[in-house]
Amino acid sequence: MTWLRGGGLGNLVFLLPLLLVFGLFSWWPIIRAAVMSVQTTNLVTAPVFVGWANFSHVLHDPLLGTAIVNTIWFAVLALIFGYPLPLIMAVLMSEVRKAKGLYSALAYLPVVVPPVVSVLLWKFFYDGSATGVFNTILGWVGIPPQPWLQNAGTAMPSLVLEATWAAAGGTVIIYLAALLSVPPELYDAAEVDGASVWGKIWHVTLPQLRGILFVTLILQIIGTAQVFLEPYLFTGGGPNHATLTVLLLIYQYAFQNSTGGDYGSATALSIMLAVVLGILSVLYFRLTKRWSV
Repeated sequence: MTWLRGGGLGNLVFLLPLLLVFGLFSWWPIIRAAVMSVQTTNLVTAPVFVGWANFSHVLHDPLLGTAIVNTIWFAVLALIFGYPLPLIMAVLMSEVRKAKGLYSALAYLPVVVPPVVSVLLWKFFYDGSATGVFNTILGWVGIPPQPWLQNAGTAMPSLVLEATWAAAGGTVIIYLAALLSVPPELYDAAEVDGASVWGKIWHVTLPQLRGILFVTLILQIIGTAQVFLEPYLFTGGGPNHATLTVLLLIYQYAFQNSTGGDYGSATALSIMLAVVLGILSVLYFRLTKRWSV
């Protein structure tokens, strides 16, 4: 009765459409995937229950280890290059006195470009011949042509470079908005104390942005662990499986190669990835709870 008098029923009525849509398009596919992970099915004939056989098949696949290592390598490179870059850009742009809106628009422009278009554009830039865009630029300074996507050593860094360019703008805008909430008197006090530009950034800016930095870090870790578009469109997982990621392996289970149509293994690996990311997120927020406030 207390819940009814407090308007609980009205709130539930307003929430019901959202709950139905969210349940239909979010939770039902998750439940369906969990069921498929213990079945053998081609989505046409009746499924056959196989228990943990799909998980066993995935765990014994020799490509799983390669995909995990490549995904971690992509995440590490993305954190090294892609995590500090938006913060540096945001701090520099916050100090600009004129045309700040123009710089913000230019920083966000790559986010507006459709991801597939961005990848195909950069794939053209990465042409390994001497007439390729990047190789032509290198030729101006006497550097020989580089096999950007054809070499196992340079393929993954090339993917990270494009992914950083494509995604950094959104994070820059978040940091710029967060910087507006930093009290100006803190910078004035630091300047009175004789702090340099680096000192103000280290002792004022970073502590004030600590909470948002921790959030963007875990979001980037989760996002890079689910990288698919770049390896799929750039290299297809090559050369020699050097850019094969976990999500690309899931795609191959379901739609490609000799194992194409193995939806049970694909959903099993999807469930495993979701569980790992969920555990990682819980541990991360527990470890950083004291530091992020």
